[in-house]
Amino acid sequence: MKNDDCIFCKIANGEIPSRTIYEDQLFRVILDLNPATKGHALILPKDHSASLYELPEETAAAVLVLAKKLAVILREKLGCDGLNLVQNNGEAAGQTVSHFHLHMIPRYTDDGQKISWIPGKPAQEELDEVRKKLTE
Repeated sequence: MKNDDCIFCKIANGEIPSRTIYEDQLFRVILDLNPATKGHALILPKDHSASLYELPEETAAAVLVLAKKLAVILREKLGCDGLNLVQNNGEAAGQTVSHFHLHMIPRYTDDGQKISWIPGKPAQEELDEVRKKLTE
């Protein structure tokens, strides 16, 4: 179902022009207007889900199958050396548009981009506590 107030719904459903590189019944894939690297694309479901938390399982499965297909195309056509898949949920995680989308960022040796975090150093007891909470 589409959200009439969502810009990504409008793009995904063809109401706003985009640089589409792929489209099927479920998804539209567009080039990012502010790309991290050459070929940076967004997979947009045509149905609205604000984030991964609301995304139907069937759509979640289909998006990864599509990402794999597009990854091969990006490597073959653009000659990228690697690929990052980035998916943010919630403002704290950097989500700026409340419509599930998956960034496909081709990586090139020495492209200057960094997608990283500062590794934590939790005590073993903390890891055990977290594991226990998640498996109870």
